[in-house]
Amino acid sequence: MFYRENGQFKTSYRADQQIFPITQDRWAVLAIVAFAFIAVPLLGSDYTFRAILIPFVIMSLAALGVNILVGYCGQISLGSGAFMAVGAYAAFNFFVRIPGMPLIPALILGGLCSTAFGILFGLPSLRVKGLYLAVATLAAQFFSDWMFLRIKWFTNDSPSGSVSVSNLQVFGFGIDSPVAKYLFCLTILTLLALMAKNLVRSAIGREWMAIRDMDVAAAVIGIRPMFAKLSAFAVSSFIIGVAGALWGFVYLGSWEPAAFSVDMSFRLLFMVIIGGMGSIMGSFFGAAFIVLLPIFLSQFLPFLGGLIGMDVTTTAASHAELMIFGALIVWFLIVEPHGLAKLWSVAKQKLRLWPFPH
Repeated sequence: MFYRENGQFKTSYRADQQIFPITQDRWAVLAIVAFAFIAVPLLGSDYTFRAILIPFVIMSLAALGVNILVGYCGQISLGSGAFMAVGAYAAFNFFVRIPGMPLIPALILGGLCSTAFGILFGLPSLRVKGLYLAVATLAAQFFSDWMFLRIKWFTNDSPSGSVSVSNLQVFGFGIDSPVAKYLFCLTILTLLALMAKNLVRSAIGREWMAIRDMDVAAAVIGIRPMFAKLSAFAVSSFIIGVAGALWGFVYLGSWEPAAFSVDMSFRLLFMVIIGGMGSIMGSFFGAAFIVLLPIFLSQFLPFLGGLIGMDVTTTAASHAELMIFGALIVWFLIVEPHGLAKLWSVAKQKLRLWPFPH
């Protein structure tokens, strides 16, 4: 009964269309954000930040960008890893080649370079769709792998293609500690998630969803498919590019083109599908599932083997982890094809009616 909106009257269209129209939702989100910014830095260990929280925050940001393109605009993409690579290497070149370049402008410029790259490989979406578009965006992945391996200028003439950054600072404060890195990534995630939420509620967001639902009907009522599709590629690529720069600068510190392989593109697509397409909250759920489940299985399988008297080697545990992980993904897609966000919305609806029959 605590989740009723009795007495919460809206007297204007603007009030009815706000991000969190129900007061309980607003306070719950504020409490979660406050907990993430204040309590987690006080309670978490270095291992928790390095192995769990920082990857989760950055992957949530990347999944958010993929969800805008795939979930809201309906354009299937398998080139997300390439967009992350372009953002990471572009930010690296701005950071290294321009003396005194601050970190935040380097990240923004890396995201803008990824935007241009995404628009370029988004042009086929004006002619093809579905599986054909997925194959066209997959070409971006192969092109970026070749580009960063063969053109040494992008890697600052590194023979192996490996680059590294150090002594990161924001407004004169170093972010070398795990807590500082976590708070920096969380701040960027919060700002870009708020921007994405407002975008999908705006006119351009409604155009994306109209193109996703039926592009021919959208064109008939006056929506420009070229503008809608390319703007979705631009916004998505910018967010993914910033996530790629954070992945390289903050999480890895030193990376090579293999860090943004096609496997990364599939992981991001799985995050969106499992979390829920067309849902900002689903991006967080999907990232949590993909990032946390392998860590849980790597700890649980040796423990389970000890209980039943089996010596589970590291190799066997890694193989079993992949098998269980894949089986869980297939099972989950069969049981709830609309993702974890759908389960979340159903639970909220039941809370709004409880204890009355549904």
